[in-house]
Amino acid sequence: MTIRETALVTGASSGIGAAYADRLARRGFDLILVARDRVRLGELAGRLAGETGVAVEVLPADLGAADDLARVERRLAAEDGPSFLVNNAGIAGGGPIMAADPDRLEAMIRLNVVAVTRLAAAIAPRLARQGRGTIVNIASVTALMPDAFEPVYPATKAYVLSLSEGLDHELRPHGVQVQAVLPGITRTAIWANAGHDIAAFPAAMVMEVDEMVDAALAGLDLGERVTIPSLPEFADWQALVDARLRLRPGLSRSRAAGRYGRNAGRAA
Repeated sequence: MTIRETALVTGASSGIGAAYADRLARRGFDLILVARDRVRLGELAGRLAGETGVAVEVLPADLGAADDLARVERRLAAEDGPSFLVNNAGIAGGGPIMAADPDRLEAMIRLNVVAVTRLAAAIAPRLARQGRGTIVNIASVTALMPDAFEPVYPATKAYVLSLSEGLDHELRPHGVQVQAVLPGITRTAIWANAGHDIAAFPAAMVMEVDEMVDAALAGLDLGERVTIPSLPEFADWQALVDARLRLRPGLSRSRAAGRYGRNAGRAA
């Protein structure tokens, strides 16, 4: 008898998380669905179980709360835990830093950064021991353009991108696949929750959720470490990676660069 793999999806009650749950169920994964809204989780679980025949567990949790986060961590770390994690839960907004509510910013960092890190850290050792598994972290294209949005949200997503690249370097030799997904503007409730009207964006910039998730999973199938669903040419991302690599020899040296004047004074 073949044992079915299990995927845990955070932020699963709507939007990107719900779309991942749907697609993974149709790929034959049993599911563990995590979000705060027990009712919506239950409705989604019932529909997916009925349509696909997979087992669906509902795990209501507020990942910004330490006790709830710890419960999900334990589920991920268990020896019979899931082999696939979609780290999707997150919030946006916060406003300009000069007018921001520090408590709101801290809550964003707890969810977008701390929870993502702790959940990845909970599952990674077991996946590495077992020599297989997948971690998908949902970042954002704002990680690549911090001047185009309110400052803290892009910073959290730049962290997710950097974390994912570091995890990939560490875990790939152990047979674990790590992917960072960088959506552009996607039609989800995150915009309204952050106080933005998605209708204010040009229609040509807004991607539907199903298309975004399908592209992200196609990128995963292709073995991409970073998937930017709307980027026409993957070579453009690779060019950025190559440019970063070219910087490395000059990033840490025993002497300051000549343009800062210290060496010029010594030469005189």
